[in-house]
Amino acid sequence: MAIDRGSRVEQTFEAVLWHGRYVALVAVVGSALLAVGTLVVATVDALKLFTRMLAYVMPGSDPAARAAMRSGMISEIVKVLDIYLVAAIMLLFAMALYELFVSRIDAAEGSDFAERVLVVRSLDDLKNRLANLVLLILVTTFFQFALELNYRSPLDLLCLAVGIVLIGVTVHLGHARGGAASSRGPSPGREPLSPAP
Repeated sequence: MAIDRGSRVEQTFEAVLWHGRYVALVAVVGSALLAVGTLVVATVDALKLFTRMLAYVMPGSDPAARAAMRSGMISEIVKVLDIYLVAAIMLLFAMALYELFVSRIDAAEGSDFAERVLVVRSLDDLKNRLANLVLLILVTTFFQFALELNYRSPLDLLCLAVGIVLIGVTVHLGHARGGAASSRGPSPGREPLSPAP
């Protein structure tokens, strides 16, 4: 009898623990809302930038002012790209958490597009995906800073060259690691998404 009661307590505890995974829905909803908010912020910035571009193409502008406006606009474009990438990270994080902890996304079943986006079979896959996106954000941020710096000496140019080489090595290592991870295939116990008919 004692064994029976102990086993019932264990089963109840395990059921509560298993259903506790739905707590991840808080992070899923929060990440999705942040993704939408970030997309709104980036789009507002993009629209403001577009109005500045219209001013750039107006005839009669001073060439020096136009050159300064051009470099400023390129820097702003990189900033907008950064914000869109942050939105992509939040969206990917929300979908991956939902798939890992709650349920498969039924609407994605049978879509080959889902195979490109939802290639998250484990927490390691999620970590690698997020690391690649963060690396992309860091590259665009470096590009933005490189555009805004004033190069006054050969040492400044040397520092820029070293930074570019380091970014190239980092991107190469990231791709090499991603290729090694994808060659291992999906994690056991998870069926790959079925291809589109």
